[in-house]
Amino acid sequence: MSKASMNDTGTGTGNGTGTGTTAGNDTAERAVTEAASATSEAREAREAREARETRDARDARELGDAGSTLSTAPREEREDTTIGGPTLGIVGWLRWFWRQLTSMRVALILLFLLSLGSIPGSLIPQAGVDELKVQDFKERHETLAPIYDSLQLFHVYSSVWFSAIYILLFISLIGCIVPRTWQFVGQLRSRPPGAPKRLDRMPAYATWRTTAEPEVAREAALAALKKRRYRAHTVGDAVAAEKGYLREAGNLAFHIALIVMLVAFASGQLFKSEGGKLIVEGDGFSNTLTQYDDFKSGSLFNTDELAPFSFTLDDFTGTYARSGPQLGTPRTYKADVRYTTEAGGPEKKAVIEVNKPLDLDGTKVYLNAHGYAPVVSVKDGRGKEVFRGAVPLLPIDNNVSSTGAIKIMDGYRDKNGKKDQLGFAAFFVPTYGGKGSGQMFSRFPALDFPVLNIGAYHGSLGVDSGLPQNVYQLNTDKMTAFKDAKGNVLKKTLLPGDSLTLPDGAGSITFEKEVKEWASFQITHQPGDAWALAGAIAAIAGLAGSLFIQRRRVWVRAVRGADGVTVVEMAGLGRSESAKLPEELAELAGTLHSEAPSAPDPAEKTVEGAEK
Repeated sequence: MSKASMNDTGTGTGNGTGTGTTAGNDTAERAVTEAASATSEAREAREAREARETRDARDARELGDAGSTLSTAPREEREDTTIGGPTLGIVGWLRWFWRQLTSMRVALILLFLLSLGSIPGSLIPQAGVDELKVQDFKERHETLAPIYDSLQLFHVYSSVWFSAIYILLFISLIGCIVPRTWQFVGQLRSRPPGAPKRLDRMPAYATWRTTAEPEVAREAALAALKKRRYRAHTVGDAVAAEKGYLREAGNLAFHIALIVMLVAFASGQLFKSEGGKLIVEGDGFSNTLTQYDDFKSGSLFNTDELAPFSFTLDDFTGTYARSGPQLGTPRTYKADVRYTTEAGGPEKKAVIEVNKPLDLDGTKVYLNAHGYAPVVSVKDGRGKEVFRGAVPLLPIDNNVSSTGAIKIMDGYRDKNGKKDQLGFAAFFVPTYGGKGSGQMFSRFPALDFPVLNIGAYHGSLGVDSGLPQNVYQLNTDKMTAFKDAKGNVLKKTLLPGDSLTLPDGAGSITFEKEVKEWASFQITHQPGDAWALAGAIAAIAGLAGSLFIQRRRVWVRAVRGADGVTVVEMAGLGRSESAKLPEELAELAGTLHSEAPSAPDPAEKTVEGAEK
């Protein structure tokens, strides 16, 4: 009874719970199935990876040296590591740092940083180029200037950070080039590697059976490859050939050219000299430091090494468009000069034009600017002429309206015989356009209607203070203006031949009937220019070679088959995938096929024999 009840209870319980857990069993079964499937997929992926790795290893063994990389990039050495990470000592870290510095990636980064660092030198005034602009910038930007100064942005090209980038780039390029060069030389001295066992594993492959003997086929292949300027030789039963060495040569030439350009730039900055000189027609210049209007040089330049030349400006010619939309645009700017390259040497004639400098012993004389120098004469209170000469004035617009100062520092005395100094603020227009309107401006740059306007002062010019001053500006702080009848500053507009008489018998100034022209020259000695140009040309040529020349290898194997018929195999391998390699191999195969034509297929022979 009791046992029966237990059975009934067990049966009832079993039936009840079996119905309730059906969904749970299905879910578990699906989970088990998915896990098994995932395990199977993982196992298949692992087996495929192992098979691929085995196949790659087998290919590497079969290809051997023939499949080695077609590059001279230095092979990186790996440091010993453990499970916890690399175990690098001091020497190991130094080697790691050196490999990073001399890698092509870091060299490109440094080159980019050098270009980026040059931008402030182009946008911000540089103390080595124009100190006045730097001072003006500091006065206008009182908050920004100290920040720029602390970052050495007013001396970009001589700053610590720019020099550090420059030197690191220099070292990086040398570290990249030296090992690649040695490996490239080794490759040039070696011969193309022999053919691998399985030529059909190459990316470009062709084969056929031929009636020619194997030796004849190999000789024909060797001749055809050499005719196409391959380096070829016979190795065992195959001909090995290689071509495209200029690719790596171009790569090395590009990087060497960058070093040449860096050296040229550095030497140019250290040994350069540059100065300006304004010369009036009839005057000359001698290449000595005292003759320059302004002069600056590199830190290693010796002023005693200035080239011993001199030249004289005989005539300046300037012509301008007189009609059309380009009215007033210069058509001709040229300076006729006589020069000599040594003291007491023979004089030679030359013409200097814009962008056509005169080259004198490695120093170039450029034509920079042009203007006018009206000839004036000044008499003192006793009627004695104390000054006569051409006074160069600086242009302020495209029509050569010019301004400047006439300074009489010595020799002047008033009517009582007292020494004094005179100063005249001058404004000159070559073609007067304001007649009847009271305006002083030029309407054309040529000397069609020259007019000179001057304002007169007397007193101390300030030249004895020991402070430098601009010769084209008149400092009237310690001067007294001559007054006209209305009590204003004495001014007058003069035509050629007119004079201005100073009040109280102080003398006069006359605008003579002559206006000379002047030219401004830039005298530059830049020793690294030729090397920089050569480096730039070599860099472009090397880059073109490294981009458009393909390094490739070709093998031709000719062996006798089991049936006694010669089997020819051709294969090609390039450094990078290119459609040119299969095309070139097809052309070679066509050339060789003419020397080793295809043999008839055995099945064709059987059919032909049966027909007969």
